[in-house]
Amino acid sequence: MELPLIQLSDIYKAFGDNKVLTGADLSILEGQVTTIIGKSGVGKSVLLKHIIGLMEPDSGKILFRGRLLSEMRKSEKTAFKKKFSYVFQGTALFDSITVFENIALPLKEKTPLKKAEINNLVRKKMDQLDLQGVDEKYPSQLSGGMKKRVALARALVTDPEIVLFDEPTTGLDPVRKNAVHKMISDYQKQFGFTGVVVSHEIPDIFYISQRVAMLEGGRIVFEGSPEKIQQTWDPMVQNFIHGLERGHKQISGIESHFQGERRIKEEMARLQRYHTPFSIIIFKVENLEEINEKLGPTAGLTIITNLANELQTITRFTDTCYRFGLDKILLLLPNIDREQTQGLCEKLAGRILGKDIFGLTPHSGLCLFISASFKEGQKGGSYEQMLLQTQSMQNMFYEFKVC
Repeated sequence: MELPLIQLSDIYKAFGDNKVLTGADLSILEGQVTTIIGKSGVGKSVLLKHIIGLMEPDSGKILFRGRLLSEMRKSEKTAFKKKFSYVFQGTALFDSITVFENIALPLKEKTPLKKAEINNLVRKKMDQLDLQGVDEKYPSQLSGGMKKRVALARALVTDPEIVLFDEPTTGLDPVRKNAVHKMISDYQKQFGFTGVVVSHEIPDIFYISQRVAMLEGGRIVFEGSPEKIQQTWDPMVQNFIHGLERGHKQISGIESHFQGERRIKEEMARLQRYHTPFSIIIFKVENLEEINEKLGPTAGLTIITNLANELQTITRFTDTCYRFGLDKILLLLPNIDREQTQGLCEKLAGRILGKDIFGLTPHSGLCLFISASFKEGQKGGSYEQMLLQTQSMQNMFYEFKVC
């Protein structure tokens, strides 16, 4: 079994009579994103502060690469803390200094580097995070999403091994929340840090996490992959997740990945049981990465949301539609054949032609390329088989562009 980078074992923490952690166990694996979920006030931020060493437990053990923190010398503990960066819930940027100065602050405070070296490192990190042109601006002049990116740049400028995110999407609208999630995912892959995220954003946060831990009653009641948390029979975990997922649909108007997958499987089983013909269509925005690069990280998410809204208007009550990925939407359609599916695609293309699907006017002359893959259902075929077959190149049957 892989040795955890950081391991918390039987952690207890109380503030007076308030017992916050009552035997919490948690493993953080190197190079992965672990998300801590749970209700408000259960102690997620307290747990996060134990991981970074800002708090010490009343009892229990914290290990780094198998070594007890409590047995480390003072110099070793100092070196341990330098491996971390912390992205605060409200960004914690200083309004009295510029964006450039905010990002440079950790280097000035924690390193003996000269001014020229600091400036070069800050400039490099700003370029990597697409923060050109805001050097001399103040945080109060930035949008909420841009502030989050500046806070992340400040956290990454010291090249940390571990980055902790405490509710990183607080105060953002749904589109910008998704943009921040994608930003965390993209930069974690780019820089290779180990990420620990505290979040309420279920199920969206599952897209970027390799592991999920749920805190309840002062203990970790679930720890595992996003897929496994969906399969657990624990009613406490299921009720928490599904309650937040229902709120997600009220905001976005379309099923999330995990809600949709569950519904698709149930609907497929029902249709197969009653020998009802059905088809699966997957719509994919082929050039979403290019759009995000040229128009910013919220552009692609706006497009997917607008595309989903248009699909909702032309599908039937019996159809199931859900967001299958960052660039895909999946539909399960009972009693529809290839010819009818062709008509649906043509209708969608006609509806969005000339509409501001980009959510931006003008949109810099960019074109949107959308493909549709189609597969008729098979008796006894599994959901996983259907997905693989639908996405194969031979089943791509319709393409159109919007400029």
